[in-house]
Amino acid sequence: MHGWFQKLLKSRVSLSAQREQEAKGTENSVSSVSSQSFCASSSSPGATPSKPLQPQSALSSLLRWSRKYDVFVCHSSVDSDIEEAGRLVSFLEAAPRGLRCFLLQRDDCPGGAISTELCQAVQNSHLWALLITPNFLQDEWCKYIMHQALAVGPMSNRIIPLVQNLSHSQYPQELKFYIYIDLSKSPDRGYKLLTKTVLKYLGCLIDNEKTLDCNVDSSSNELSGEGSSKKDKLLSKCDPAATSVPLEVIKKSGESFSDICCDHYQQ
Repeated sequence: MHGWFQKLLKSRVSLSAQREQEAKGTENSVSSVSSQSFCASSSSPGATPSKPLQPQSALSSLLRWSRKYDVFVCHSSVDSDIEEAGRLVSFLEAAPRGLRCFLLQRDDCPGGAISTELCQAVQNSHLWALLITPNFLQDEWCKYIMHQALAVGPMSNRIIPLVQNLSHSQYPQELKFYIYIDLSKSPDRGYKLLTKTVLKYLGCLIDNEKTLDCNVDSSSNELSGEGSSKKDKLLSKCDPAATSVPLEVIKKSGESFSDICCDHYQQ
């Protein structure tokens, strides 16, 4: 009996010693982690971990939102042109691009004054994509919109002609100095080229926005005494109509009119 009691006492003593050893080990590991955390925090006091700064997106410019639409897509009322314009707009509006488009016969208001609505949409768009086909040349409203765009932004690179199934002799004389994108051979490549051009244009607005902020800050005292007239002038300096953004051009030797993109100025 005495031997059994002695064995039980020894087992309890060894178990308590083992628990004490485990507790000390846990305490040491916690203290080491705490010291490491303290060292990390003390190396940059008051600072919290932050992600690296990302370049500002072309779609995030405040000046972009000064107009309702990014792209005005003009096309004839013929079914084939309506379908092509619909495919183009679906591509531009889909994620991750998310461009805002005005599409004829979709965004105009039925029963309204069509001439007034089209003029307002032209003025409220950053860029104008003209789907130029043989049907476009016969459509009076298409020619009306083309001339409105030429009046609002002459030679400002805001007009983007999209040529499809058109011979060189049929190309509008009013646009002979504009670079065009040909959709005849590869519409998908043309859509991507148009998207790249639009994003480059919108990206240029960010630079204008920074310039505007500097000008507004430096002229804040003058603006407070003269109302908003000077601020309006500063905003007009950032009007995209005055922005020169070259289109992406693909130049190849022996390039024909049906290639993806051509420069009419060199024709």
